[in-house]
Amino acid sequence: MSELYQLDVMALAAKLAAREVSSVEVTQALLERAKANADLGAYLALDEETSLAQASAADARLAAGERAPLLGVPIAHKDIFVTKDFPTTAGSKMLEGYRSPFDATVVAKLAAAGAVTLGKLNCDEFAMGSGNDNSAYGPVLNPWDKTRVPGGSSGGSSAAVAARLVPAATGTDTGGSIRQPASFTGITGIKPTYGRCSRYGMVAYASSLDQAGPMARSAKDCALLLSAMVGPDLDRDSTSLDRPVEDYAAALGLPLSPEATVAQPLKGLRIGLPQEFFGAGCAPDVLAAVHAALAEYEKLGATLVEIRLPRTELAIPAYYIIAPAEASSNLSRFDGVKFGHRAKDYADLSDMYKKSRSEGFGEEVQRRILTGAYVLSHGYYDAYYLKAQQIRRLIAQDFQSAFEQCDLIAGPVAPSVAWKIGEKSDDPVAAYLADIYTLPASLSGLPGMSVPAGFGSDGMPVGLQLIGNYFQEARLLGAAHHFQCATDWHTRAPKDFA
Repeated sequence: MSELYQLDVMALAAKLAAREVSSVEVTQALLERAKANADLGAYLALDEETSLAQASAADARLAAGERAPLLGVPIAHKDIFVTKDFPTTAGSKMLEGYRSPFDATVVAKLAAAGAVTLGKLNCDEFAMGSGNDNSAYGPVLNPWDKTRVPGGSSGGSSAAVAARLVPAATGTDTGGSIRQPASFTGITGIKPTYGRCSRYGMVAYASSLDQAGPMARSAKDCALLLSAMVGPDLDRDSTSLDRPVEDYAAALGLPLSPEATVAQPLKGLRIGLPQEFFGAGCAPDVLAAVHAALAEYEKLGATLVEIRLPRTELAIPAYYIIAPAEASSNLSRFDGVKFGHRAKDYADLSDMYKKSRSEGFGEEVQRRILTGAYVLSHGYYDAYYLKAQQIRRLIAQDFQSAFEQCDLIAGPVAPSVAWKIGEKSDDPVAAYLADIYTLPASLSGLPGMSVPAGFGSDGMPVGLQLIGNYFQEARLLGAAHHFQCATDWHTRAPKDFA
């Protein structure tokens, strides 16, 4: 059964439904593959007994005649989601050994849909990072080149899917943490509209930005997972939106415009190209792959329209004021008193706080907490935090003006392909600048996704970013699906993991 790892979500679901293979067999095969490739650093926790018990329960449901798109399909969760059956660390020593008494809503929803949890995936500490080299438990390696980062903060998720250790995984996106790692590893990932997925049980980084989403090989697989993940959770998450669940997988077969034809399924679709995304800051190899992907969209009938997002360059300073400000508040609960790491030796309560937090938090997390505390302090709130929120509103307005001229917005996900591990460790600002194209959509709460679009220098993957207006996930997934029907970039696997 060694070939089982090659199957994507939809193919696995079909085999399971036809009883050609059991969930226990698939789960066992993927657990063995995960253990055999432990050097990637993708998994933080596996529990064979728990996963096989879930698989056995799924097999029983299948034997009873039950059918559901994810029933019996193994997936894995970013270690930012709390789980009662697996430890949750958020990639931090602060939470080492923590066991949640409940599952995050996203985890519970996917379990209810019949998905089997294989384990918990590595991530940047508290989701703060762009390369997954900020984890307290070691970096994650990019399966395409183990000397490079897989992107962050959902680097464990992207590496596991790209290396065929798991057919799909959950991720979270605060400023690009689904889209950028998806781009760096040649997989598909989507961040839905803010509030579409419940944040209950997600270890909080920046509450007004954090959003869960799926990462898989294709748009159709992401559509299956997203359909199970979205939905209101009003009693437990105040940021959850009261909108019904959508069947994104079923919507893939619907035309995106009245002008669509069989030969040109995207005829009538207007794709906006922001000038600010195609400037000198973007590497030529990335631009070449993105332009080739856009040419394919033209063949499919789409019309390319030049647009402006004039405040793009302000997204980085605005984000790196707002997100750390919210982080400094959210992470204040980790004080060594109620839960979290507690220092062994201390003189008094104040000393315990200081030592517990300095020992439990890594360097990048400390940096962001300090930045956040500073911009929220008396005398600086108006000058920094309030101003950043005003800029955030203006960026959102830029998008709404742009959507008057187009249906979707396209561009690169990141200015370069994945960089070498440690290359930006001594220069955090350089890592922050890599988020320039993903941050504007995050600040605006818009849905965005990364679609494999080819390869750049040294054979490293390049992702095409698609951004839609609020609640346009179905249109995004449809546009990505038609592109993937016409190309095979999303089927490519790293040579050592094919």
